[in-house]
Amino acid sequence: MTDKRLNKEIEAAHLRIKKDVRFTPLQYSPSLSNQSNAEVYLKLENFQVTGSFKARGATNKSRILFDEGHTSIITASSGNHGSAVANAANLLGIDALIFLPNTVSEAKLKKIQSFGAKTQLVGNDSGDAEVAARNYAEKNQLPYLSPYNDEDVIAGQGTIGLEILKEQDQMDAVFIAVGGGGLIAGVGSYIKEFCRECEIIACSPKNSAAMHHALQMGKIEQIQHQETLSDGTAGALEEGSITFDYCQSVVDRSILVSESEIQNSMKAFIDQHQMLIEGAAGVALAAFESVKEEYKDKKVTILLCGGNIANKTLLKVLQS
Repeated sequence: MTDKRLNKEIEAAHLRIKKDVRFTPLQYSPSLSNQSNAEVYLKLENFQVTGSFKARGATNKSRILFDEGHTSIITASSGNHGSAVANAANLLGIDALIFLPNTVSEAKLKKIQSFGAKTQLVGNDSGDAEVAARNYAEKNQLPYLSPYNDEDVIAGQGTIGLEILKEQDQMDAVFIAVGGGGLIAGVGSYIKEFCRECEIIACSPKNSAAMHHALQMGKIEQIQHQETLSDGTAGALEEGSITFDYCQSVVDRSILVSESEIQNSMKAFIDQHQMLIEGAAGVALAAFESVKEEYKDKKVTILLCGGNIANKTLLKVLQS
């Protein structure tokens, strides 16, 4: 089932943000295609402004808030969404306060601060930061910009699906890393309307797989989280998140991958493609590689959601 209303919002978001974000390449991968006997394309959101797909949703929502007369934004992030909001606020000339977990990478923290946003560290994962940010926004009567639980953010992320179909109007499967679900909700909804048979595959790290478990159980439940290379998808899923219903509608398959699989996929990709990716992008790669035999002779897109990786994490991957 697709949401035609959301897809109209995705098309409106595309027009709203096209001057602020990049139409990223959809690049054929000879190495992954040869290894899998499939036709594999890479959607290079690691080339996006701020180095992540998050620029899309954050810019769309920030522009809407700005047009409504708001001059301050509060948000929470594990890093990439924070950079995206900080960048959008800087473009619009408004204030941003970003709540982040204490585990945020130093590289992502410095990047957020470089855009002029204020930051506050709290808790051990993005779920803790979200609670603190929401409470602060409510107390001070300021708009809270959710990393994923917001239709305008989902619509912004969905512009990736629109771009994919502009270049390849038929696709058999799209592999997408999942955290809060905003990315796969938007991309999946748009692609499903125009390419109904395309399989939308959710990819999660075993160490932190809130949406995977929610889809299995049929409801959002709090689970235990462990450290993962995929810090961009890590953390709890907000109770009542609208992304859950969208994911139930568009996700055809959900795959879990181990930390060693993520690490091995990242190392091989960097070696073969000579470009940087972060852990969340490695999750989508690892998921595809775990089932690649099933996609022989099919046309596949792997969404590389970002390229923001700390130096020490990169060294760990390369030295493995």
